[in-house]
Amino acid sequence: MTADPTAPARRRTALRVAVAAAVGAGLLTTLAPTAVAGPAGLPPVPGCHGAVHLSVTGGTPGDGTGTGGAAERRGDWTAADAALAGMTDPGYSTSALAAVRENGRLVWRNATGVAELGTGEPADPEGAFRIGSATKTFVATTLLQLVGEHRLDLDDRLECLLPGIVPNSTAITVRQLLDHTSGVADYTRDRAFEVDRDWLADRRYKSYRLRDLVDLANTYPPDFAPGEGWQYSNTNYILVGMIIEKLTGHSWNDEVTRRIIRPLRLTGTWMPGDLPFIPGPHAHGYVRTDTGPADVTVLNPSMAGSAGGGISTTTDLTAFLDALLGGRLLRPAELAAMKRTTDHGEGRTYGLGLQRLDTPCGPFWGHAGGIPGYSTMMLAAPDGSRSFAADTTFYDAPDPDAADTAWRKVTTTALCGAQAAAAAPDLARMAP
Repeated sequence: MTADPTAPARRRTALRVAVAAAVGAGLLTTLAPTAVAGPAGLPPVPGCHGAVHLSVTGGTPGDGTGTGGAAERRGDWTAADAALAGMTDPGYSTSALAAVRENGRLVWRNATGVAELGTGEPADPEGAFRIGSATKTFVATTLLQLVGEHRLDLDDRLECLLPGIVPNSTAITVRQLLDHTSGVADYTRDRAFEVDRDWLADRRYKSYRLRDLVDLANTYPPDFAPGEGWQYSNTNYILVGMIIEKLTGHSWNDEVTRRIIRPLRLTGTWMPGDLPFIPGPHAHGYVRTDTGPADVTVLNPSMAGSAGGGISTTTDLTAFLDALLGGRLLRPAELAAMKRTTDHGEGRTYGLGLQRLDTPCGPFWGHAGGIPGYSTMMLAAPDGSRSFAADTTFYDAPDPDAADTAWRKVTTTALCGAQAAAAAPDLARMAP
């Protein structure tokens, strides 16, 4: 998750956190979390306690909002293997991992490159990695389950749930947090989240609480009035994590684990809180510096929190999207709401923690992600019958255009077949 949504390859050396991120000049003093009082005793807020209703309007059959599958994929996996190798051949990434699942069965999984520079150890196709903003889809799914349980409404005001938490909280709805139309400033624009020498040496280990990140965002004015624009903001999903905690009495990490990770048996997936290590086999992640690659595998993921702190594998991400788009995690009404998008310019179609990407073999749904050292993409057919996930272990590219082309080729070849690679979609439309 970055302050400026771009394709996985187009991320700057001065990376931004939040599932995308990083930390910059000047040590940010941790702010003591403020107790958030319940709504009792507050004056009535319009839209605060409305009946649960999901009004899903717009869209037409075939626009990707339905439940159809992708067009048939033709050809063997040789071209996909070659495309994946292209992620490391130009020196873009030290390793690349990818997988495809069809009708619930893993049909292709591969890895290229090395697990750690200087060792020669090959990357493990089953290895784990930091998923950055792909975490948002897990968090949005958890919140939408609570909507389905009548614990809240998408059109409830933020003020009802977290009084006084941000400016304009009386006008911001839960839906606007999920689809990035709240106008809340992105905390990752702060210099505290620029990757620099001090961050590499020390600040990447700093622990943050969700409230700390919101307080930092509040030092910046809103980008626009709620509902009057669109701007990708990691703070939105920090607030969603806080709402989950307020409604359930559990940490957002535990709730995602209880509702999604454990039932789906995603044994390679964790929401680690502030634990700095990646458990089990994994490829090391790097950022580029003036003196060469810097290993940033070990960092405190609380800098990204519920906006981007997750860890997973290509196998697990494809299984997650298979279950989500296949209707096994949400009721039809909530899943339809999740997939209802508005085009916010430049072809960006963002729903509620899901984005649509149109490919030569039909629309796919998913999310991109980035955090220092790792770039991730996960996509699935509207009905979950085909899903894809990939990760590379450099967050920034020396030649963004070449890296962009490599990402497009592996994504389209894996999903649609080699003959479709020439018509690869613009991955810059996927917000990380």
